[in-house]
Order: sequence, then C-alpha cells, then structure tokens
Amino acid sequence: MYDFNKIIDRTGSGDLKHEVLLERYGRADLLPLWVADMDFETPTFITEALRHRLDHSLFGYTVEPKNYWPTVQQWLHDHHQWNVELEWLSFIPGIVKGIGMVINIFTQPGDKVIIQPPVYHPFRLTPQGNGREVVYNPLKENADGSYSMDFDNLAQVADDKCKVLILSNPHNPAGIVWDKATLARLADFCYDHHILVVSDEIHCDMALWGNKHLPFAMASEKAAQCSITFGAPSKTFNIAGIVSSYCVVPNAELRQKFFSWLEANELSDPPMFSPIATIAAFTKGNVWREAMLHYVEDNVRFVEDYCRQHLPAIVPVRPEASFLVWLNCKGLGLNHNQLINLFTEKAHLALNDGEMFGPGGEGFMRLNVGCPRAKLKTALDLLVQALQK
Repeated sequence: MYDFNKIIDRTGSGDLKHEVLLERYGRADLLPLWVADMDFETPTFITEALRHRLDHSLFGYTVEPKNYWPTVQQWLHDHHQWNVELEWLSFIPGIVKGIGMVINIFTQPGDKVIIQPPVYHPFRLTPQGNGREVVYNPLKENADGSYSMDFDNLAQVADDKCKVLILSNPHNPAGIVWDKATLARLADFCYDHHILVVSDEIHCDMALWGNKHLPFAMASEKAAQCSITFGAPSKTFNIAGIVSSYCVVPNAELRQKFFSWLEANELSDPPMFSPIATIAAFTKGNVWREAMLHYVEDNVRFVEDYCRQHLPAIVPVRPEASFLVWLNCKGLGLNHNQLINLFTEKAHLALNDGEMFGPGGEGFMRLNVGCPRAKLKTALDLLVQALQK
C-alpha cells in the first residue's frame, strides 16, 4: 500500500541532511544517516491537504481552524489515553525553541538545569547558551546494553539551584520507552525538590515492538503538577520542515506563566500550514503510521542481522521507540578520533558520533534507519569495506 523502499532524490529541496555535509563533516560525498528526519516520502494525505490550501491564491493573515486543538486532544486520548483539557494546549514554534523559552521564563542566569546523558545534545547546548549551568545525571548502562535512571546520583547532584530537568521521553539516542515506575519516581523527586520537568515527547507516536509510550504527566498527579510536555507530529509523519509543535501544561500556575509569555511575544499562533498538516496527520495518518513503524522495525532487524553476520564488533541497541539506532562500537577498539575517521573518511558515512550526546556516549554512533532498506545495506557494505582496508 505504501512504498517505503522508494528512493527520494532530495536534491534541490534544501534539506539539512545533505546541504551541510561539507560544513559539518569536512566533505560532501558522504551517505547521510544522521539528522533525525526520515527519507520516506511525506504521506500524500498531508501533501494533498497543503496543496488544497495552496490552490487558493491569497495568503494573508489566518486564524486557527476550529478543529485544530480538538484534533490534537483526540489524538492524545486515542493513542495515549491522556485526557487533556483544551486549555492545557498551546502551539510552540519548535521543541528546542520551547526548551529555550522555558529556561528563560522559569530560571535565572546562574541557575542549574539537569540533563540525563547520553542524551540529545541541544538539551546541553540550549541551557549553556542561555547562561545556565548544566548538571549531569548520567544514565546507568546495564550489562545487557539497556539503560536505567540513576536516582542515587540524582540525589547527589541536585541542589537548590537546580530549577529544571529536561527529560527525553522516549529517550534519544537510546530509544528507551520509560516505564511508569521510573517516571513516577522521577516525578516524586522533582516535585519534592521544586524542579520543573520539561518532557520532550517528540517520538511518542513511534513506539516499536508493542511498547507503549506513557506521557510523563500521566505517571502520577505529582508528574502532572510539575511538568511541561512538548510534542509534535513532525518526526512521525516526516514534516519537520513544517513547524507543528505543541505543549501540554496541566498545572494552572505554570500554564499561566508560560502561556502569557508566549502570547505577549506572539509565539503561540501557528503559521498557516502547521494546523493543516497536523489535522491531516492526526485524522488520516494512523494506517500510514503503523505501516511505517513495521518497516522501521524490519530495518532495525536488518541492521541487527547484518551486524551479527558481518560486523560482530558493532552491537546495535534495539530501540523501543523511534527510527534511531544506538550503535555500540566499543568492540572495534578505536578511540574517538579513529572511530570518526572510520565512518567519515574511510566508509564515507555521516552519522552522529556518540560523544556529542555527552558522558556515556563514548564509543557509540547514532544511525538513522528511517530510510529505504537499500540505503541501509549500502551504508553497512561501505562500513565492512572500510574495515577491510
């Protein structure tokens, strides 16, 4: 029904994945499997909805469609059993931008922000860029390659200056779907220590293998009262270029402070195409989403099987959610520079290196498997050839 094997030529689209290779990797002839958008064609029910609006030749000021927020509300109820009130919802112009806004609204220069590395690197860069101190609460790597939160360490590093904890739920890059007990325990700690949890849940609709995403705010009443949740259809439906992020804030005091700032700065109004794409995705997209996730699961299996047969020194960590695979490359016995040289200079591949995700990322590479399988095979074949040189 849907052709995820189709190769899409992204030339001329201005896509980040290809256009900045020379700037970021030092060469432009790399096969890019790094930035977290997919190489699958954006589903036609979204492009048709956008095209229908484009058929009207006037693009003046617009208002939100009346079914915009009820559509988001219904999606969260149907897929996550989260009964969100309409007044809890607002548009935000991007999740990382939203994190920056929270930091500026709810903290002061010199305050501290807790992150749980290895984790999405803007969680570190955004607070630091705003003059806040970043405190590490590293995840514990278990013997089987999975990860757990380290609550003993959290109790040690958190002090009165820690005002915000940024949570990756599901976790990027390790693809963890956090269980209710873990999230509730984190909520207990943060609520009791007056720490605001910003939960980045952009991969919430991409749980794999029957795993079930739990919104942080649903873990307990304390979680609901100490959190701001960010989400978007952008990863799931491959529309990252259409800014379509939203936030959910159950706590009235937090909501008033955050939403009034957004409104005062005219940042709560979505651009014209965001509601159109969101409504199309959330009303017509579930069949496509399920087919895409099955294809991604098969891609993960392909990488696992290939590594077992041809790259035994590389161990993929199976993601519980998302199209990102955390590759444990420690078995290669290479230091950081040697590992980068292997992938970039010898194999001509562009992946995200683990060290950018902070402590615990050493010896890892992040692989984007949201692409046609033929592209994955080409990439892994290039890696085998590079190791044989």
